Amino acid sequence: MVKRQFPNPRELAQLMQFKTPTLNPTDRRLEKALTIADLRAIAKRRTPKAPFDYTEGAAEGELSLARARQAFQDVEFHPSILRNVPVVDTTREVLGGPSALPFGIAPTGFTRMMQTEGEVAGAGAAGAAGIPFTLSTLGTTSIEDVRAANPTGRNWFQLYVMRKREISYGLVERAASAGFDALFFTVDTPIAGARLRDKRNGFSIPPQLTLGTVVNAIPRPAWWINFLTTPPLEFASLTSTGGGTVAELLDQAMDPTISFEDLDIIREMWPGKILVKGVQTVEDAKLLADRGVDGIVLSNHGGRQLDRAPIPFHLLPHVVREVGDDLEVHLDTGIMNGADIVASIALGARFTLVGRAYLYGLMAGGRRGVDKTISILRSEIERTMKLLEVATLDELGPQHVTQLARLQPVAKPVADAAAAAASSQPKTVRSPRPTAVKAATSKSAKASPAKPAARTSVAK
Repeated sequence: MVKRQFPNPRELAQLMQFKTPTLNPTDRRLEKALTIADLRAIAKRRTPKAPFDYTEGAAEGELSLARARQAFQDVEFHPSILRNVPVVDTTREVLGGPSALPFGIAPTGFTRMMQTEGEVAGAGAAGAAGIPFTLSTLGTTSIEDVRAANPTGRNWFQLYVMRKREISYGLVERAASAGFDALFFTVDTPIAGARLRDKRNGFSIPPQLTLGTVVNAIPRPAWWINFLTTPPLEFASLTSTGGGTVAELLDQAMDPTISFEDLDIIREMWPGKILVKGVQTVEDAKLLADRGVDGIVLSNHGGRQLDRAPIPFHLLPHVVREVGDDLEVHLDTGIMNGADIVASIALGARFTLVGRAYLYGLMAGGRRGVDKTISILRSEIERTMKLLEVATLDELGPQHVTQLARLQPVAKPVADAAAAAASSQPKTVRSPRPTAVKAATSKSAKASPAKPAARTSVAK
């Protein structure tokens, strides 16, 4: 029989410890966030639809982004046991310098549109955490102001090659003068991808207000007040791209004629480390290794360019096997958890970059929100390493991870048969004709109809 007694007030006082209330509303929101998904939910409540969808969205059907995230979810870890790992070391040597964690902040454009502190919040938080910050060519804070926000930390610059090459050259010189120590030469944006959410929302720089825009902003007064009471939103490093939708701005600025010659010119100008961002095949990785770049970033631009592009995380072990001894292999796209970062390091990535996760934190709480993003990812990295029982990042290896596959390539015999059939088809080579010849041909065609072309049969 259970023995009962009157409650002892002293014992009750020890059991009933009330939490001290958090008075600051931003801190109160952020302390409830345990995951990046929690930060995203806060960001969605506080940010108007157009800038939130710009952050959240990707190209066309958004298949590339969904597949990249699914690839990280389809990871099976293989923990060791009885290894005696009370603490873990998350530091990483990357591009000739230190990083306290195996990830940095990825370059993002239009950042002050998401939250008015923008790149200053990102650079300051990165500097405080001891990790690199990357500024986009399409950033809304200048190279010099990012340097001022992160004066003793590591700043990297992401470069788009513009139609007007002198603009790109000027940015390279400014970043070098400001002490940025790595340059990301971006190759996956010859033109803008079809970002349908932006088109539907009329998202543009500067913003074009509509009745819907205003109605959507009414329940988000903090964002609206910040937008109206801070300096106008513009590309801080550029002055000649004009206005328009995001796709129009990109198409005005980017150049589909970008080539290896441009890479050689920029490399000659840049005094620090240079990486090529947007590599999506093993063959291109090998070409770049032969050209002696310092690193590559496996990335499909967060799914924002070519939809159905390769999944960087799936590509990672194949690239590392081919070129991992010759250059650093970095990875981005789809990272939403510290465990994603651990899995990437285990499969050979030297470093990773987070974009949307950082922006969710920024939208949720400005600088404090970015600090929260880094804190969440740090905790997840440390916890995953301890559960795997590895003390350092260098101890991680392929033995710790299995990539579970949902999307399987077409069986090789079928693919080979298709390739053989295609190669056996006659190819028509067209060359330009002089105008006079075209005119004569046109008249001749009217007088005498052309005979149908002969068909080539393919043995089955």
